[in-house]
Amino acid sequence: MEGVVVEADISAFRECLSLSWKKPYVLRLAFAAGIGGLLFGYDTGVISGALLYIRDDFKDVDQKTWLQEAIVSMALAGAIIGAAIGGWINDRFGRRKAILLADTLFFIGSVIMASATNPSILIVGRVFVGFGVGMASMASPLYISEASPTRVRGALVSLNGFLITGGQFLSYLINLAFTKVPGTWRWMLGVAAAPALIQITLMIMLPESPRWLFRKVPSLSSSINLYISGREEEGEAILRKIYPPHEVEAEINALKESVEFEIKEAEASDKASIIKLLKTKTVRRGLYAGMGLQIFQQFVGINTVMYYSPTIVQLAGFASNKTALLLSLITSGLNAFGSILSIYFIDKTGRKKLILFSLSGVVVSLVVLTVVFHETTTHSPMVSSIETSHFNNTCPDYITALNPGNWDCMKCLKASADCGFCASGTNKLLPGACLKSNDTTKDQCQKEHRLWYTRGCPSKTGWVAIIGLGLYIIFFSPGMGTVPWVVNSEIYPLRYRGICGGIASTSNWVSNLIVAQSFLSLTQAIGTSWTFMIFIFITMAAIIFVIIFVPETKGLPIEEVEKMLEKRSLNFKFWQRSSKSGEVLNRKS
Repeated sequence: MEGVVVEADISAFRECLSLSWKKPYVLRLAFAAGIGGLLFGYDTGVISGALLYIRDDFKDVDQKTWLQEAIVSMALAGAIIGAAIGGWINDRFGRRKAILLADTLFFIGSVIMASATNPSILIVGRVFVGFGVGMASMASPLYISEASPTRVRGALVSLNGFLITGGQFLSYLINLAFTKVPGTWRWMLGVAAAPALIQITLMIMLPESPRWLFRKVPSLSSSINLYISGREEEGEAILRKIYPPHEVEAEINALKESVEFEIKEAEASDKASIIKLLKTKTVRRGLYAGMGLQIFQQFVGINTVMYYSPTIVQLAGFASNKTALLLSLITSGLNAFGSILSIYFIDKTGRKKLILFSLSGVVVSLVVLTVVFHETTTHSPMVSSIETSHFNNTCPDYITALNPGNWDCMKCLKASADCGFCASGTNKLLPGACLKSNDTTKDQCQKEHRLWYTRGCPSKTGWVAIIGLGLYIIFFSPGMGTVPWVVNSEIYPLRYRGICGGIASTSNWVSNLIVAQSFLSLTQAIGTSWTFMIFIFITMAAIIFVIIFVPETKGLPIEEVEKMLEKRSLNFKFWQRSSKSGEVLNRKS
């Protein structure tokens, strides 16, 4: 409970599971709010598979890499705006209304995308979905955090992370389900309207965050006393449903004290602003940690895997759209499994250790991917002039080349977007044909039971890339996948929680946009292996950052995190609690 340090261990996970029958109300709140995470995951994951079929319907998208990146990235641009204004909406109107607004935007965006007649309308729909994703990305974990008992707060916020990865896994299942249905990608993108409507229905029946209600009571004390009393009673009633009877009074008193302190602080100071935030030591240190985690979460490359997973699989040598989607489903399933591990470990091992273990594993996985893609690129099948002339539809660049005898599959694909590689019919690793890339040539190639490649080349080590992707997800998901959202939901003082959460979420989506918008261009410019090499160096920098700047918030009530940040200075043991601090906190219990 608030004001008491709880040493979270394995029993915290068991307690989280026991909520299903002890306190089902708490789980109901968490699951209802977590549907926002499900939508977040679905709408960010579904585009990876839908893009394969959008390219088939819109030839401009197939031929222009920047247009593919735009379709993916415009949702992220919308998320930046959604996260930026989401902080203000959360503080001004409440967490519940922010989630309802996000759902409305999800619904509108899904309808627009499903009915798009050209890439421009599709991009508009992606922007609307992005608004919803940006708002949900901070409103859902914030609502869950503020409506959860301290002991299981980390696990329940991790539940939101599990629903995000569950939404991504669901998106791959939906993608596979609609591969043979007319309108393929329209169904894939339009299905998201259903869970948005479900969450709207559930959230209308649920209360506001009790902490937000208590925070709003004093601000109206000079004018509407009856309303104040009602708000306070509403907050107390919710807390009585959340906490056991022997803990609830202490929780209410601690929360009142915390709010009163912040109100006095607010009255004695100027209105909150960016400059004011940066001048406040505890907020500044919290923002260093919170924003840094959100930025590194993206720059270690996770959403290149999630947004372009089927494309990466094709780059590894798997030509079929359906095969690429099926193999991507495996990585997405591992992502959801990793989120379950996070729920188990986050209150047992702590936030910081989990992140460091996660990042160390990511480095190993990226090394595997770098080596595999280097081998795939440097040992692709040669181009045979005999095989090429067999089709009588040769790639123009191959015809005009000075040394066509030195061409291999990779050189054929890099020569021009108008070139494709038709593998040998007897063995895909034998010399094949470099042909003009169009539907006619593709059909001719496949009629002879050959594989047609436009994104990557046949490789005997492509399966190792799938293992590398799987390892990446298994290591990333339990730590860097969920912990940044958990830390950002508990590291800021109550008064600044909405605006700081919005700033951190915005930094996440800006970073996400940069990575998503540049990944395909980078793979074309410097190659896939060098692109993953860049992610290795960034991940190593992230490990150093976490060791120095990120505090351990395991078992700490939200109100105590501020006191810890106030006393700490930057050093290499920043994650450790001093014995003195532990004694002071334990005396409070």
